[in-house]
Amino acid sequence: MLNRLYIKNYTLIEELTIDFRQGFSVITGETGAGKSIILGALALIAGQRADARQIKPGADKCTIEAHFDLSRYRLKPFFDTHDIEYDEADCILRREVVASGKSRAFINDTPVQLTLMRQLGEQLIDIHSQHENQLLNQENYQLGILDRFADHHAQLEEYRASFATYHEAKETVRNIKREIEESRKEEDFLRFQFNELNDAKLQADEQAQLEEENRIMGHAEEIQEALNDADARLSTEEGGLDSLKQAIRSIRRVSSYYPKLEELSSRMDGLYIDLKDIAYELDAEKSQIDYDPERQKEVEERLDLIYRLQQKYRATSIAELLQTQQEIEEKLVSIDTGDERLQQATESCRRLEEQCRNMAARLTADRTRAAKEVEAKMKKMLAVLGIPNAQFDIAFQAKEPGADGADHVEFLFSANRNMPLSPISQVASGGEIARVMLSLKAMIGKVIQLPTIIFDEIDTGVSGKIAEKMAQIMQEMGTGHRQVISITHLPQIAAMGSVHYKVMKKDTAQGTVSQMSRLSEEERVNEIAQMLSGSEVTKAAIDNAKELLKQV
Repeated sequence: MLNRLYIKNYTLIEELTIDFRQGFSVITGETGAGKSIILGALALIAGQRADARQIKPGADKCTIEAHFDLSRYRLKPFFDTHDIEYDEADCILRREVVASGKSRAFINDTPVQLTLMRQLGEQLIDIHSQHENQLLNQENYQLGILDRFADHHAQLEEYRASFATYHEAKETVRNIKREIEESRKEEDFLRFQFNELNDAKLQADEQAQLEEENRIMGHAEEIQEALNDADARLSTEEGGLDSLKQAIRSIRRVSSYYPKLEELSSRMDGLYIDLKDIAYELDAEKSQIDYDPERQKEVEERLDLIYRLQQKYRATSIAELLQTQQEIEEKLVSIDTGDERLQQATESCRRLEEQCRNMAARLTADRTRAAKEVEAKMKKMLAVLGIPNAQFDIAFQAKEPGADGADHVEFLFSANRNMPLSPISQVASGGEIARVMLSLKAMIGKVIQLPTIIFDEIDTGVSGKIAEKMAQIMQEMGTGHRQVISITHLPQIAAMGSVHYKVMKKDTAQGTVSQMSRLSEEERVNEIAQMLSGSEVTKAAIDNAKELLKQV
């Protein structure tokens, strides 16, 4: 239940704090006084998108804050799920809108996404506006009303999850069909490419080895000459190893007389061993360099094949060619197994469709039962509201399963017994639609126990006794720990509220501002008298107002 509303710098409201009460309350005020501003502020709390133009001129931001009592509405699981502090006695929803148009939303001082605030707002407050009367023409709105009466929210969510899975399965079947069709168009080319790469029998590391072997064979004669020359220089009597060996012997003969030569002798021994090893390896390498024209031709042809394949497939290495070969092979496997995959996906889709249709059928059964109840109650309520011969039927037509089931529904109405039923938007007057909407809201309120319902001039197009009947229905809706607030221009409805608020405009030095206050008993008499007689309040109007207030 809404306990308090705080508004700062919102359109014409500079700052306002107003307390609300349980039961049936009314808000009145002249046209343009700012009643719609109050409604707009509450809509922001309910999760409606913000607009920078809503900020009072000259202010940097506007703030809307609403305090709710949740003690009777079992909403703690919502707060636990979203890790928000829960205070059932004082739940605070706050919106802040800055000049850039951006807004922030808070639940109990915890920043939240607007969608989350909207989810909570939908469970706390229902705002009926003139716009909602127009929504009555839309099929999804009519279906939504019927689902509320059917009271099968959990079943409907289960169906929606099932339909989403079925829809995804249908998309999978379409994708497989498209994939098979496209792949088969290029199957011959893919097989040619695969065979070409597969026949090449590529090895991941062969390119580097072949390129090195090709370089060696391309310079075999130069390498052979260099090895022979080095080997000869190390092996000749005039130099090389023999000369070094003789030098070592000479040093050793005198090292006993000159100890410093011991170290030089050791170093020369090391050099001799290293050169001897080098000479051995040079001799071994000579035997490895064997120029073979046939082998060189084979290597060059293999490298030519590799380079050609790399250019053709836009690869820079054999690893990339092998990756391309694997991808082509996977496509071919997909083609070869396409019919099997399509059959499996089609069968799975068929099972999901059957499950979806069965669940849709249960929704239809629930809706059909609810429709019969709604039709009977609507006829009774409309009779009370001055349409004694009203006919109200909910027509069903089967359709392919969609996100909300397999039902096309339409509200049919006739204000007269002998007139044919037609879609409500085509035949109902403004006053009749207002009475239909009030009747629907009254029944919905009993089913889902909404804490707060706000009506914005639901009384459009009615007056007199019918207005009194509408007020009585709203008064009854406000019982049982519920709260109903009606913005009205009719004295008959204003008089039935247990609490009466007035919205008014005031000119100040800073400009025009809107204000709202709770009326005292005396102020209330004058306000209703003014609604009865106009700007000049007469004694007869005062007496009439007092009589109306006695009915409360």
